[in-house]
This record gives sequence, C-alpha cells and structure tokens, in this order.
Amino acid sequence: MKVYIDTSVVLRHLFNETGVWKHWATWDQAYASEVMGVEARRCIDRLRLTNALDDEGVAVAHRELTAIEKTINIVACTRVTFQRAALPMPTVVKTLDALHLASVSLLRESGTTLVFATHDEKLARAATALSFEVSGTSSD
Repeated sequence: MKVYIDTSVVLRHLFNETGVWKHWATWDQAYASEVMGVEARRCIDRLRLTNALDDEGVAVAHRELTAIEKTINIVACTRVTFQRAALPMPTVVKTLDALHLASVSLLRESGTTLVFATHDEKLARAATALSFEVSGTSSD
C-alpha cells in the first residue's frame, strides 16, 4: 500500500496514544508533507511549555520523530503546493489541512495512487470529497 500520512497519524504513533493507525509501518511507501514535521515539532514544544513533557520526553520525541521522517518520503511544499492549497476546497478546511490536501493531490496527479491516512474527521471528509480512499478515522 502507498499511503499519505497526515500529522495526526504521526503524533498518535509518536506518543503511543490509543487508537494508533492499524496499518502503521505496513506500507510499501509512505509520504508526508514537510508541513508534518513543523506541526509535530510545534506539538512537542507545546507539550514542553505546558509541562506535559520533561526534557527527557522532549529529547525522545524529537529523536523518534526524526527516525519516522527517515522512513517516509517527505513532500516539499513548493510554490505550486501553496497555489493549490489556496484554491477552493470541497469542504471547509484549515490552512495546514489545505497544504496536506494540496500535497497529496499533486502526488496523485503525478501518477501515485495513495490511501490518505488521518485521524482528523474533518480532514478525512475533505479527502473523501476529493475522491481519496481514507483510512484511520472512526468509520474505518
């Protein structure tokens, strides 16, 4: 299976939360936008600032995130990605979600068939509206 992984899937795995995506690391190829790394690192920092992670936890989270990034294909956000994300979407989406959707749409247009993995119900709805197979939500 070729999969596009959004940040919610990475974070749930990174912090070993309940409901980890059942297909984690069973893919043939995985892709994620470089936005994922930014979002995940912002989450780690928020957890540090709220004392939910101590220094050791922060170090471990950063080390594991870097290891995850080495196992997936990181899709660069190009000018075309930003232009695509700025176009109207079939459902209401936030800016970073639009960047994920633009990234996966451009991958598909280049000939790569992907499953869109997310735990975010709104993002899943938008991906479904764009005719992606979605995995990782409660309806999956």
